[in-house]
Amino acid sequence: MGRAVDARVVKTAEIDWDGAKAPSQEAFEVLAQAAFDRLPEEFRALCSDVIFNVTEFPEDDVLKELEAESPFDLLGLFSGVGLPQQGYSPQTGQMPNTIHLYRRPILDYWAEHDESLGAIVSHVMIHEIGHHFGFSDEDMEAIEAAAER
Repeated sequence: MGRAVDARVVKTAEIDWDGAKAPSQEAFEVLAQAAFDRLPEEFRALCSDVIFNVTEFPEDDVLKELEAESPFDLLGLFSGVGLPQQGYSPQTGQMPNTIHLYRRPILDYWAEHDESLGAIVSHVMIHEIGHHFGFSDEDMEAIEAAAER
């Protein structure tokens, strides 16, 4: 038992606790870009016109519209017109499709779950890209359930 405790003490001593911080917005953007870069090329090509936006929290009007109880309830959001609804030519005055990743709610989720931050960011990004492809939340839940089998 003494050796196990000693090993933990050594590991703890190796961590720079004074310098440990949550990733900044800039570091989070790098993490999100790395998650996107790991997706298959065919998948990324269909997202060439999508803007990725990292902010601290969702806007108040978004929270109100989605009837969120807390700004921590929403990890990400797709805004725009999904690929199946776009038609052949772009509509004038149409805002670009945007995937929003909310840094603070994602970090809060990370702190409460046994998953890596990279896995969470990838999951949120893929989920929101699914909305860009026209999938509903129910469609994506069914796809994830099938993939787990």
